[in-house]
Amino acid sequence: MNFLQQDIQYLPGVGPQRKRLLNSELGIHTNEDLLTNFPYKHVDRTHVYVIRDLTAEMPYVQVKGRILSFETFEMGPRKQRLVAHFTDGSGLMDLVWFQGVKYVKRQYDVGVEYIVFGKPMVYQGRINISHPEIEKATDVSMDNLNMQPAYRTTEKMKNSSLTSRQMGKIIQTLLSLTPNVPETLPDFITRRLHLIDRTTALHQIHFPQTPQQLAAAQLRLKFEELFYVQLNILRYASDQRRKYRGYIFKRVGDIFNTFYNEHLPFELTGAQKRVIREIRNDCATGRQMNRLLQGDVGSGKTLVALMTMLISLDNGYQACMMAPTEILATQHLQTLRSLLGDMPVRIELLTSTIKGKKREEVLQGLLDGSVDILVGTHAVIEEAVQFRNLGFAVIDEQHRFGVAQRAKLWSKNQNPPHVLVMTATPIPRTLAMTLYGDLDVSIIDELPPGRKPIQTIHKSQQQETSLYNGIRQQIREGRQVYVVYPLIQESEKMDLQNLEDGYNRLCEVFPEYSISKVHGKMKTAEKDAEMQRFVSGETQILVATTVIEVGVNVPNASVMVIQNAERFGLSQLHQLRGRVGRGADQSYCILVTKDTGKSDAPNQQSDVMKRINIMCDTNDGFRIAEADLKLRGPGDLEGTQQSGIAFDLKIANIAQDGQIVQMARTEAQAIIDNDPECARPEYAIMWRRLRELRKDNINWGAIS
Repeated sequence: MNFLQQDIQYLPGVGPQRKRLLNSELGIHTNEDLLTNFPYKHVDRTHVYVIRDLTAEMPYVQVKGRILSFETFEMGPRKQRLVAHFTDGSGLMDLVWFQGVKYVKRQYDVGVEYIVFGKPMVYQGRINISHPEIEKATDVSMDNLNMQPAYRTTEKMKNSSLTSRQMGKIIQTLLSLTPNVPETLPDFITRRLHLIDRTTALHQIHFPQTPQQLAAAQLRLKFEELFYVQLNILRYASDQRRKYRGYIFKRVGDIFNTFYNEHLPFELTGAQKRVIREIRNDCATGRQMNRLLQGDVGSGKTLVALMTMLISLDNGYQACMMAPTEILATQHLQTLRSLLGDMPVRIELLTSTIKGKKREEVLQGLLDGSVDILVGTHAVIEEAVQFRNLGFAVIDEQHRFGVAQRAKLWSKNQNPPHVLVMTATPIPRTLAMTLYGDLDVSIIDELPPGRKPIQTIHKSQQQETSLYNGIRQQIREGRQVYVVYPLIQESEKMDLQNLEDGYNRLCEVFPEYSISKVHGKMKTAEKDAEMQRFVSGETQILVATTVIEVGVNVPNASVMVIQNAERFGLSQLHQLRGRVGRGADQSYCILVTKDTGKSDAPNQQSDVMKRINIMCDTNDGFRIAEADLKLRGPGDLEGTQQSGIAFDLKIANIAQDGQIVQMARTEAQAIIDNDPECARPEYAIMWRRLRELRKDNINWGAIS
């Protein structure tokens, strides 16, 4: 058996008990799994700092000095905080422990020279390190300090003494026993891109001697990982293009022209015209279209979708639009019908709540072709739903649908329909290349004329009076207001504003106005009735959770208040903000947070303020999406969970490695262009490696 495929149980330092732990906690089964369990960070222990130069902005530091004295502080029943006053002659700092106080007092002595390592912080104007690593200076060779790897561990592992340091020792043993690792990239790529070989990279990623060695190893391994992701995506897209023919839409006919000349509500923006041209060109080529349409909130994506569906009708084919929620599907139905007016186009709605005779009529109309456009939720892809000739499918808010659901649309016809995927959550370019790498991309980057930019304002919860005065003024001017809360009911674990308390408070403050309430636990009919009261203007304030994030269109609503805005990601805040600013009046988004100056978590606090400041500075969804990706990483962004991709990447980070993503895609595209059949011998090493990866538990199918 290949050494790398051997069971880790037989590796010195592992054995049956640790094997079970590594299997269950980290999914490590073989030597190769262990070798590719990369450190999540490296700590540079090649430099000794002096205390007077330390700041809270530094990551991890080590200093050499002596403990002057210990001081103990009571923190409640049987709880103590231990502080060691420490100096290196250049200044003073504190070493702090909140646990293991008795052990620390036994372990370390006043006057002895130690090497102290940890993250510097500032408390009451003084540098401190909490729970530092400490070693006697006599036990450490100052000539042998290096880049120290840190590995992810769990509580179970730590309780069994399988710490990060212990993981490092086991991996060091494995590396000493490992012969040359098989190469996975051809010479012509590694030479051209100046990448080190795989064996060297695997040694240096775990135990680099210098930051330069670490950087070279990271570049090689990140490129390799992203290259095979891109090769898989592009191979899939190439196969689809060769395998499937698309319906040819030869003409733009009476239906489209009548709508354009007689029903168009306003002049199309240049971006809308460009996107319609791109879609028309795709649908005339004879290949099946798969296109992603990105457009900020309110940019006019629905109008583009309708006009391209009308081209499908002009060519004798049906169209459908699939939305993630019943509220959004109903909203689309109403929007499309109002845009079309008295045109002889039959549009029907299909959701799980449409049953009996009405459902039978819709299904029959789809089969006999009398239904031209179907709008619906997941119900559209149920097996019972069959079309006479579905030619064009629009999927709105793609991130709410899994890939398997999207693929079910293809089975509705002998040939798959053209597919337009729409999202109002702008996707950073590097993420789009990975999550939607098989799709062509169109972007609507202009707002319709006459829209005023939304003003975004930050307030703390202490400024409640000022907030309510502003709301009252807007309602007096005839406007309506959304107030969004993160929780429905009070939570013991979280000190957050909640919808029920907020609703009651607003009823006290605004007894003269009518207030609606909407949240996800309400029955659909009750929720729709409350929404309708707000849409019609019967109520002036709508108190809601994020169920109103997409699809609600009330042009008269000019204020969006988001309570506990610190609990939301940037993209979600931007989506909520997009519920206002839909009319001609000036609109406002008020981000209400707790008093950020009193948090015990300064790093978390700064992240909150970064998000708030970005929201106040810009309305550009793409800038916000890029910032969100950098702040939170791809795995936390809404929708990437369905892709699987964020969790499959072991070392690359799409938020930070955009240049490497582009480099990997360029190389992968060249391979596909030169060898679309995956048969040329000079590329055999890559096709073999791709097959190996596909056999592993990597969720490759999810990115198609």
